[in-house]
Amino acid sequence: MVVLRPCRGRVLLNGPRRLKYDGPVTDDNPVTWFEIPAADLERAKAFYEHVLGVELTVQALGPLKMAWFPMRQGAPGATGSLVQSEAYEPSHKGTLVYFGVEDIETALRQVEAKGGKVLGAKKSIGQYGFVAHFEDSEGNRVALHSTR
Repeated sequence: MVVLRPCRGRVLLNGPRRLKYDGPVTDDNPVTWFEIPAADLERAKAFYEHVLGVELTVQALGPLKMAWFPMRQGAPGATGSLVQSEAYEPSHKGTLVYFGVEDIETALRQVEAKGGKVLGAKKSIGQYGFVAHFEDSEGNRVALHSTR
């Protein structure tokens, strides 16, 4: 694994190569929003509300339907939404979103109870905690992270 540390004019790596970085230097995490495709927005909304114990807010932006995850201004981490539109197709391929949870085993039981599939059991990532992968109600590959 290669970890990037931004420095003005360059990026230092803990791996074997160096890359040029001319973007802004920031202490913020770079991800600010994510979107998870949904074939059936109501089904996906019910799935994530059940698994994560949160309430999603439905928004219609023309033909684009969204269910927004909770957001707290100034809090760490990113938020995003479920999206139903012709341009969004659920998939196991592409970007993988990790949701932070208190207890991965409990969340995986919730995944299965709501029709999802466990793709990878809880595994250690050393000092950074634990992760597990699952398939949501729409067929997307998604992951969980916990420090416990």
